[in-house]
Amino acid sequence: MAIRVSDAASSAKKFAQRAAGAAPDYQAGVQDAGQTWSQNTQAAADTYASGVQDAIGRGAFARGVQQAGSARYQDRASGVGARRYPEGVRDAAPRWEQATAPYLQVIAGLTLTPRRPKGDPANFQRVEQVGQALRRKKVGG
Repeated sequence: MAIRVSDAASSAKKFAQRAAGAAPDYQAGVQDAGQTWSQNTQAAADTYASGVQDAIGRGAFARGVQQAGSARYQDRASGVGARRYPEGVRDAAPRWEQATAPYLQVIAGLTLTPRRPKGDPANFQRVEQVGQALRRKKVGG
């Protein structure tokens, strides 16, 4: 006997309607879940690494990009992404400021080698000094 299932269009409509109405339930569910999420996520680090390695071995990333296609990227980024981008940036601004400040302090504290004439290869050393200082700040050492 065949398994009876709803058609995809009806299921998609139901999914969208029910998910939109579930926002309060979602908020309540995550309200006090931070500690549990953090502990469980940290405990799953090895599982995550194994899964990523498996995906790399299967070429899943490249296949997924190919399957989605450039048209889907453009459609979603210019539609959904463009609508959500301004709000996301506004919401992220305080955290961005906090995370960026230490790196700006590193740059402000540098004394670079003297600037050479335009086109002089020695000018790239100045860029390298900044890059190395920022890398040390990020990873230590």
